[in-house]
Formats: sequence, C-alpha cells, structure tokens
Amino acid sequence: MGEAGVTEEFFARRAAARARLDEIDPHKTPGGVAADPQRKDWFEAVYRLAEGDAAGVPWAHLAPHPLLADWLATRRLDGLRALDIGCGLGDNAEALAAAGARVTAFDLVEEAVAWARRRFPQSAVDYRAADLFAAPEVWRSGFDLVHECYTLQALPDTLLDAAAQALAGLVAPGGTLLVIARARDEGQEVGGPPWPLPPSRMEALAVGGLRCETLEDIPATNAMVRHWRAAFRRDG
Repeated sequence: MGEAGVTEEFFARRAAARARLDEIDPHKTPGGVAADPQRKDWFEAVYRLAEGDAAGVPWAHLAPHPLLADWLATRRLDGLRALDIGCGLGDNAEALAAAGARVTAFDLVEEAVAWARRRFPQSAVDYRAADLFAAPEVWRSGFDLVHECYTLQALPDTLLDAAAQALAGLVAPGGTLLVIARARDEGQEVGGPPWPLPPSRMEALAVGGLRCETLEDIPATNAMVRHWRAAFRRDG
C-alpha cells in the first residue's frame, strides 16, 4: 500500500497487525528468548508481513518521536556526527539531519533500511543495515550524538547490559547518548514485549565512560504513555 497519513483507519489496521504479530512473537511464549534471543526473526517478519503498509510496523508513526522533536526544538546539531539506532522507517534520522547533523542510521532488518531509503530518496542520511551487538569497528567512539529510541525496550533483560556497553562504545569523547523509552516503576510487573524500563535500567546506561546528565520521568498523557528521556555524556 502507498504511504498515507496517520488516521483512525490507519490505527485500526495497526491494531489488527499488532494482534497478528503478537501471535508469532516467540517472546510472548515460554522459551522464546532461547528461540530468537535478539528477536531478529520477528523483526524481519514485521517488515515482511507489512507489505509496504506502515500501519503494519507498530513503532512507525510517519513522524519523529514527539520527545525527540521536543528535544531538537531547543538546539541545533550543525556538523555533528549523529547515529540513529534502529532507524525503522527513518523519521527520527531525518529529524536529526534537519537539525544539521551528519547522520548515519541503521536497522537490524534490511527491509527497514530499504523502506527508509524509498521514503526519503533525496536524503543525505547514510542508511544501512547493521547489528548493534556487532557494529562496524570504524563506528567505535565515532559519534557526537547517539540516539536510541525504543530499541532497548524491545530487547529481553538478558541483553540489556551488553546493549548498554555497545551504545557507550559508539559515543565520541565529549559526545552524548540520548535515550527515549517507555517507563515503569522499579519492581512493577509488566507484560511484554515491549518491556518498559525501570529506573535501574536507565541508570545502568552510565557505563563505558558515560555519566548521566539528565533523566526525565515524563508522565503519561492522553497521547502518550509514561516515558524516560535521558542524556548521557562522555567527558573529553
């Protein structure tokens, strides 16, 4: 299907797609972590089954995340090297580029990258397929801004320590890691995936030379559930 605006009918298609995707998500059943630990098979199925309809991609809203857009509204990124983690259909990467950054954006799924390129054929963003846990060596300490939105909450808890180290390793001296994720209280039981993150998981991102500069606990509204927005800084 061609791209259209986000309407009530779009959300109806999304709800139907989400139900179908939950049925095939191994992490919704016992033993799923062992069957597909990084959820790569499931992520690939999401884009394959969407058949070009963005409503079939649960995290695609055809616009930058509101908390990223709000963060960018008060700053410019002119000339900064930025990396967008898990870029999906490309809206967050394009927002970073519009703010002046030189953006590299990657996703684990090749079809997501191809879809982003189709949506933004004139983009200066360098879209590519890559794995956070096996990122190109040339990316190490290579970015002034690393942006992560919704990747951590899509991973099982067993991978989060390794993910924190991987994210930290991408941040250049003097650079920033910006993380946006759904939030929950410590010890609060949640279903998933996705798994909203507790405070301890956000604090644990201060590894590999990163220190937490800001940790915003943003309450739920009619439009959005409770979220974290956190910035971590590497001195240098």
